[in-house]
Amino acid sequence: MTTLFKILGVYLTCTVLFCKAGVPTALVLFKDDFLTYFLVCTAGGVTGNIVFTYLSAVILKKVHEYRAKRHLIHKKPIFTPFNRRVIKIKQRFGLLGIATITPLILSTPLGAFLAERFFKNKRKIILYLSVSVVFWELVFYFAFSLF
Repeated sequence: MTTLFKILGVYLTCTVLFCKAGVPTALVLFKDDFLTYFLVCTAGGVTGNIVFTYLSAVILKKVHEYRAKRHLIHKKPIFTPFNRRVIKIKQRFGLLGIATITPLILSTPLGAFLAERFFKNKRKIILYLSVSVVFWELVFYFAFSLF
């Protein structure tokens, strides 16, 4: 029964905080069992990507409806220094850049939100974020096993 709780705990942690809490916990709990580590972390990371991508789409839609209802949408875009920086990052790195840094630096909900905000193709977002999850998972496992 304790193994089930370990797996469930790592799975839920990987859905939200992949590299910050989920992978280190999995490395400690499943250090000798690569298959369990890989399956639990991958399932948690991919589930988090799917859930938070669709949740972000709903949130963005509701915010847009609220702003349209209150007449808060400007006809002419307002460029602030923050908006310019965000656009520059989007043009320079794109979806691949967001997907690469999401598991490592950002959290899964924030990365999915940014990806959904700038790129509307959900299949592509989920694919890129999931490949990034698997990549960072393998990097951490082999780095941990070498040192």
